Amino acid sequence: MLHRLYTRVLSLAGHRLAGLWLAIVAFAESSFFPIPPDVMLAPMVMARPDRAYHYAAICTAASVIGGILGYGIGFYLEPVGHWILALTGHTGGVAQFQQWFAKWGIWVILIKGLTPIPYKLVTIASGLAAFSFPMFIIASVITRGARFFLVAGLIKHFGPQMQEVIERRMMLVTSIVLIVLVGGFVAIKLLG
Repeated sequence: MLHRLYTRVLSLAGHRLAGLWLAIVAFAESSFFPIPPDVMLAPMVMARPDRAYHYAAICTAASVIGGILGYGIGFYLEPVGHWILALTGHTGGVAQFQQWFAKWGIWVILIKGLTPIPYKLVTIASGLAAFSFPMFIIASVITRGARFFLVAGLIKHFGPQMQEVIERRMMLVTSIVLIVLVGGFVAIKLLG
């Protein structure tokens, strides 16, 4: 079933309303949908490299807005938040996230928002942990923007072979971006 859903989402990348569908998928993935928007973003950028950053901006904005919904589900509708996490196979992650929030705060969102860990887990767990909403928004914009603009930029400049590398080596690409991001924050903190 998941493979059929993946194929269907991928086919939407060629639809005449692909930008709208991209926004819908990015929004939904942030709170309840299992397929990441990268599935649509990559082929759309390959088809229209001149619109790569436009598509990345759509993904970022819709993902953050969807993240607000996920946060709200966790914060206001705790039983629904637990149900969605259970439905998507992430029930054990909530307690771990709450411990991480208590220990590292915003760094949890900054790091987890870039990784292949489903963003819905981050958003719902942030609401369940009653994490600072303004900090949640700031961290979401930074991490989701970094992820989608990186994917769009790499595919725009390196084409289909880069999509293949990103899909095969998502964890490595994410780790490199994470090191650069954390290094930048540390440098700003030390220099500031």
